[in-house]
Amino acid sequence: CGALGMPVAIHTSDPEAFFLPIDRFNERYAELNAHPDWSFHGQDYPSDRELQEARLRVIARHPKTRFLCLHVADAENLPLVGDWMDRHPNMLVEIGARIGELGRQPRTARRFFERFQDRILFGSDAIPRGEDYPQQIFGDALYEIYYRFLETEDEYFDYAPARKPPQGRWRIYGLGLPETILKKVYHQNAERLLAL
Repeated sequence: CGALGMPVAIHTSDPEAFFLPIDRFNERYAELNAHPDWSFHGQDYPSDRELQEARLRVIARHPKTRFLCLHVADAENLPLVGDWMDRHPNMLVEIGARIGELGRQPRTARRFFERFQDRILFGSDAIPRGEDYPQQIFGDALYEIYYRFLETEDEYFDYAPARKPPQGRWRIYGLGLPETILKKVYHQNAERLLAL
């Protein structure tokens, strides 16, 4: 891929809560209770840290290949992701399905976007389906929340257009990014990565 200039999208690990017991202390209890097969706790799986380190070894071993780490690599620990990106200039991230984590730490997230503005891509992951996610309310409503998160300094709003919060019972804050960074995140970084 490096020789051909083809980027590699790589998904490794999941939110920290997926590696913890599914009990009343887990902030994603409702999500994991509804989807117990998403849990990696107490089963024959590597730890979150082992998975992260394995991905970093691959990125380090192939410095001429650009790796797009999905879901911000570890959206719950932006200082650590920043350290990884400092060590690996071939590492980029996208924000799909992680504004719930990013919007809980708006000052840290804004600094992260400012620092790595040339290496962050817009993403929304997938449109959820099911009884808690009526298909007709997604589409524009989902993108409006992403735009609100990135473009405004609004406070304490829902991170998904759903009756019940899909990941956890919290709200997020907007980053209010400037136009120059927004253009990079929305399209310029992807155009450069894909040589468009």
